[in-house]
Amino acid sequence: MAGVKDYVNNKVRENREQVEHHIAEILKLIGEDPQREGLLETPARVARMYEEIFAGYEVDPRDVLGVTFDENHEELVIVKDIVYYSQCEHHMAPFFGKVHIGYIPSGKIAGLSKLARLVEAITRRLQVQERITSQIADIMVEVLQPHGVMVVVEGEHLCMCARGVKKPGSKTVTSAVRGIFREDPASRAEFLSLIKE
Repeated sequence: MAGVKDYVNNKVRENREQVEHHIAEILKLIGEDPQREGLLETPARVARMYEEIFAGYEVDPRDVLGVTFDENHEELVIVKDIVYYSQCEHHMAPFFGKVHIGYIPSGKIAGLSKLARLVEAITRRLQVQERITSQIADIMVEVLQPHGVMVVVEGEHLCMCARGVKKPGSKTVTSAVRGIFREDPASRAEFLSLIKE
């Protein structure tokens, strides 16, 4: 076991050193001096930040929901306002917002904190909002096999607010609908009304 841990630690250290080197090169290419006092630690800080904001690559999101509980509850369960931070794969610019997840169990439930962990595992990597929305719904269906799942994701994208079209305050809303939510307008309406409260 120590051998595996040493290998992982060495790999992280090796990757960190490479990221630091490349960040220093980027600083030079944009006209900065990486040896300037204010920038001396920047490559190391960026490398550590990348380890944190891209931690989703180290996790299989399905494993997050791996521990489930048998429970005879077949009514709507909602966890809303799950804050997330992600990175746009097109510009590597941040986007962030809230995720709302609702599902109707069919005998299997997940711990509520597991839904927030699922969001973390999916968003802490290069992403697009549409994929985040679908992946959350699809993994919920695969692992929990509920009667239905509905996911709504709200996002503010700096690639649109701080550059390009420059429209700060604009939000993107995406949804994914699976199972009974697709077939039953009343269930869909119940979920949408409860996440607005």
